[in-house]
Amino acid sequence: MCKELTLELDGIDLGDKRLNNRAGIILERLAANPAASVNASCQGWNETNAGYKFFDNEKIDPQKILRPHRNATEGRIREEEVVLVVQDTTELDFSKHPTKDSGVLDKEYRYGLYDHSHVAFTPERLCLGVVGVEFFSRTPESLGKTRERRNDPIETKESFRWLKGYRLACELAASCPDTQIVSVADCECDIYDIFLENQEQETPADFVIRAKQDRRLPEDDPAAGANAYRRVIDEVATSPLMTTRQIDLPQTPKREARQATLEIRAMQVQVRPPAHRPNLDEVTYNVVLIEEVSGPNDGTDVCWLLITSLPIGSIQAVLLVVDYYVARWPIEVYFRVFKTGCRVEDIQLETNDRLMNCLMFYKLITWRIMYVTFLGREYPDMACDKVFADVEWKPVWKIVSDEPLPAAAPPLSVFIPMLAQLGGYNNRSTDRPPGPQAIWVGIRRMTDFAIAWSAFGPDRNT
Repeated sequence: MCKELTLELDGIDLGDKRLNNRAGIILERLAANPAASVNASCQGWNETNAGYKFFDNEKIDPQKILRPHRNATEGRIREEEVVLVVQDTTELDFSKHPTKDSGVLDKEYRYGLYDHSHVAFTPERLCLGVVGVEFFSRTPESLGKTRERRNDPIETKESFRWLKGYRLACELAASCPDTQIVSVADCECDIYDIFLENQEQETPADFVIRAKQDRRLPEDDPAAGANAYRRVIDEVATSPLMTTRQIDLPQTPKREARQATLEIRAMQVQVRPPAHRPNLDEVTYNVVLIEEVSGPNDGTDVCWLLITSLPIGSIQAVLLVVDYYVARWPIEVYFRVFKTGCRVEDIQLETNDRLMNCLMFYKLITWRIMYVTFLGREYPDMACDKVFADVEWKPVWKIVSDEPLPAAAPPLSVFIPMLAQLGGYNNRSTDRPPGPQAIWVGIRRMTDFAIAWSAFGPDRNT
């Protein structure tokens, strides 16, 4: 098993040494073939039964499983100058085999969990680890009640998870004082309480959040009628053009991949609180408007209004805000690996507690795949035996290159493409770096080869 994954459970405390050991065995078995079922991953019925009992044990909960990985992630965070803590939500649909106590998603006939995760990335998109996970679902009675609950305290709303996510980023900023922590999120996170929180925190994390609300400025807008106020987007849209920028937009279900040319404007604004919460203080923040020029006009043209606490006093500073927002996209890749590479929506367990305990192991496995995928891009000269055991990299070398083993472990720039070739990567000079799918398939095959190498290879213990 990959060295990094083994270390992610160091210091786990489940209240029983046997449970701690069982957690390591479960992680190793599931990581060997993430797409396999729990039954297929375990070795025989006794081990399978022990795994099911582990998931059902009242001493186990998802946060205890995650805690040692979070501690290891904080260690990696402290080694970086800037870390982006990206939070986002995805659906886990278990409608075909719901748990006995399953809640619903957006429809009363769709059963499952929402997965709200907080994942740490470097600005270069290296996945450092998962620092928080919250699973939740809805009841059929709660569906369609969003407007009715508009004036409820935020602590009682689903949207509270975004504020908790920002508070988590602030906790990291306090515990990692030499690292700049930037909380990054899409438009669901555009919640006024976060901006108030930023002004009240003793050690606030910075933030970059895509706007959903077109908030009101303090100034009246007579042209819009009585009791009307000027709006943020109108104000920034008429401000001077700062610069243009080209970015590569990845493919999504709604658009083809393309290169987009963007016009960028920025300014500081003071905004009024929401009309239904007039007693709150006004807040001040910076905004960056990004609009695509000569787009396809098919509904996918870029028009982002980014809200940020980061400085915007220069073109370089504004472009950094854009770069940090774009760097949130790997969390979408993280969720794809989690759901497609690990096939977590195929897991069949009887209760939500068992399911969530199991899912947390796959969170660590997904991190490993993401980490390996991008590590070679950021640290190409690192020797691969810093990441992979000898019984892992050596058989891959022999099988892919069919050459004698080198005197020293090859660098990641050489080894990662070889590993990806086991997953279908062509490794041509014109190819882009391998993606996570080739890596997760390659790791699965590498694990089988490592077992054979340990049993029959030249390094076996006789």
